[in-house]
Amino acid sequence: MSTKSVSARRAKAISLIESGAVHSQSDLVVLLKKSGYPVTQATASRDLEEIGAVRARTKSGESVYQIPGGTDEALARVSPMPSKLILSVDYSANLAVIHTPPGAAQFVASSLDHANLTGVIGTIAGDDTIILVSKKATGGAQLAKELLTYSKSTIGKK
Repeated sequence: MSTKSVSARRAKAISLIESGAVHSQSDLVVLLKKSGYPVTQATASRDLEEIGAVRARTKSGESVYQIPGGTDEALARVSPMPSKLILSVDYSANLAVIHTPPGAAQFVASSLDHANLTGVIGTIAGDDTIILVSKKATGGAQLAKELLTYSKSTIGKK
């Protein structure tokens, strides 16, 4: 399985945990399979450990998996460097367009959504292309510059 697939699966696991739907490793296995990631119990266990998930009780006493450090920290641990996934950045008017390897756009878009880029009102991801929409009518150039800075600043982080 490729790094992108593992990272995408773990990002999905993080999303499922944050939604409060994961009460056990078995739940995670079932939910990941429904999301298109067929995994074994052992793989689910490794993923939970890698993302730093722990079992905790909710206020109602229900046992669920949670991520103590938060989603951003968990994503940073399991994500490949976005700089390797951003192939090119271009802009026009209020748009910035990012090209990624096939299958990586949604993963990179999620990473960008969590990066708190300034002036972005929306992110749209396809298979290998992401469009970011700037609040300013001519903000595409600034977004492209910020994206290039963002991708370079992630080099060496894991």
